[in-house]
Amino acid sequence: MTTSSPLPAALSVNAMSAPLVAQLIEHHERLRVDVTRTAGGTIIVDAGVNAAGSVDAGVLIARICMGGLGHVTRRAAFDSDPLWPTFIEVHTSHPVLACLGSQYAGWSLSATKEQTGGKKFFSLGSGPARALAGKEPLFDELGYRDRHDRGALVMEVDRLPPQVVIDKVLADCGLAPENLVIAVTPTHSVAGTVQVVARVVEVALHKTHVLGVDLSEIVDASGSAPLPPPAPDGIAAMGRTNDAILYGGRVHLTVKSDAAAKRLAAELPSLNARDYGQPFADIFKSFNYDFYQIDAALFAPAEAWVSSLESGATHRGGKLNRALIGAQWHVTQETP
Repeated sequence: MTTSSPLPAALSVNAMSAPLVAQLIEHHERLRVDVTRTAGGTIIVDAGVNAAGSVDAGVLIARICMGGLGHVTRRAAFDSDPLWPTFIEVHTSHPVLACLGSQYAGWSLSATKEQTGGKKFFSLGSGPARALAGKEPLFDELGYRDRHDRGALVMEVDRLPPQVVIDKVLADCGLAPENLVIAVTPTHSVAGTVQVVARVVEVALHKTHVLGVDLSEIVDASGSAPLPPPAPDGIAAMGRTNDAILYGGRVHLTVKSDAAAKRLAAELPSLNARDYGQPFADIFKSFNYDFYQIDAALFAPAEAWVSSLESGATHRGGKLNRALIGAQWHVTQETP
């Protein structure tokens, strides 16, 4: 499907995220990330492969991922009955462009072991440089392409990209090597965990797209999800970050019509999925680690609040799954 009104071409997600990229590089020591250059001049920001990274780095990278159009913060939540003590909160007044036109991890980047001279490489690229390349059919549906002489890409992978993949990104984006910045955030790293959880609104936008609801209905979006503790390996980390959204994520969407508000409140939440109720890591393993075999309806926040501009009414659907979050993240109540 397409949006009934194309995204504003005058807004460049790469231009708007450039100041944030500059901050990431300038303050790399404080953020505990490593910054290096390839022989051609491309900047690689290691936010968790060899570098320690940090929550602050993850927040900044999440903002870069949203093309400079999103507010991302960490919030402490020590109330009387907390789901979890720390949350990531997200807000954007340009939800379709920020989330689908920039943040969505939709650009498949791979290389064979022959091309790398070692082992094969695969990553899904996210962030504003996607809109320069425009390799995904989604950009035709959105009616958006960016034009800028600098770009930033985020890769959620546990190794730095080989030169053959960097060359592909440069060619597809039409960038000079020195004008590309690639940030690498493994899922099991601190920064990687943050930037995945910060996709709580993006997941809602993508589910809206899957449901066939006109994306131009959505005029504002915010959300939150618990920030899980570090995990010992990639699969466990993937499970925790997905569980944070699927079972602990909340979104509040503002839409134009009552019909869209009612439908999204009812159909958007993850509990509509066939596989709902199991930890994501277990689901992933049961399908032999093939994302495409998992019911697509599962990839959604746990709870949706949807407000209609047409009537002023708000509709609510879904629910948080406190028991699953507590059990999977090994929460135990210590007594004296």
